[in-house]
Formats: sequence, structure tokens, C-alpha cells
Amino acid sequence: MSYHFNRIWLSTKFGEIQRRTLNVLEQLDDEQVNWRPNEASHSIAALIKHMEGNMNERVINGILGGKTVRDREQELRPSHTTKYELHSIVNDKLQLVIDTVNRISDAELEATQTVRNKERTNLDMLHQCAAHYSEHMGQIFYVAKQLLGDRYVSTSI
Repeated sequence: MSYHFNRIWLSTKFGEIQRRTLNVLEQLDDEQVNWRPNEASHSIAALIKHMEGNMNERVINGILGGKTVRDREQELRPSHTTKYELHSIVNDKLQLVIDTVNRISDAELEATQTVRNKERTNLDMLHQCAAHYSEHMGQIFYVAKQLLGDRYVSTSI
């Protein structure tokens, strides 16, 4: 089976997430990326660090065989992160995901990894990641719109 369509779809989707998230970050300052709507909500910084943790776990460890350590609770705790640091995470990690999608073999896409005690193919995992990151991208847009109001510039162009 050829996975050409999946590679094109996934690399386009991850590229869109990368581009649109970077466009939102350009509109904000360090204080704004660390702002939370309330105590029960996450900042843009926490959401991006959570996405990075997921990329480390599912792509670097799960697909590429890396050995990163993830602390999900720490990812979501409030801590000051600069806009520059977040820009680097989004740019570098999503580029790694895009490059991985474009270069791994069909056999590697069919290989499995264990996620919450269930075997899932790497292809399935990449589609799940695209959905997961899209959900967080929506949260990031919502927080940015709350902060910027009428000054918010849409990223959907």
C-alpha cells in the first residue's frame, strides 16, 4: 500500500499548524503568551509546551526511537516562557514532525507503538497528533482573541 496521500495530507496539516501558530505568536508579547483566562485554564505557553511534550513522546520516542523524558504535569504548570522560546519550539518541533512524515518509509508508518496500553500504527498516531495539535491551536487562537480583541489578525489566510 502507498501512503503518498497520507504524507501529503499530514505534512500540509502540520505545516498549517506551524504557520498559523507562529502567526499568532507574532501578535503577542511575553506577558500575553503567559496569561491565563483563569486558574483552571492554560496559557498559550503551557499549551505549546504540552504540544512539544506530545511531539517528543509520539514522534521522537515513538517513531524515531529517541529517549526523551516527559513530565506532562510540568508541561501544563504555569511558568514564564518567552515568546522567542515558544517560537523556537513551534518552528523546530513541527519542522521535525513534517520532515519525519516526509522521509519515513511505508513500513515505518505501518510499525506500531504502544499508547495507553494499546498498539497503534505510526500512521494512526500521526493522524491523532494532527487532530490533537489542531485542538490546541484552537485554544491558542481563543486566548489570543481574548487578549487582542479587535487587534487580532486572523491566521486562516
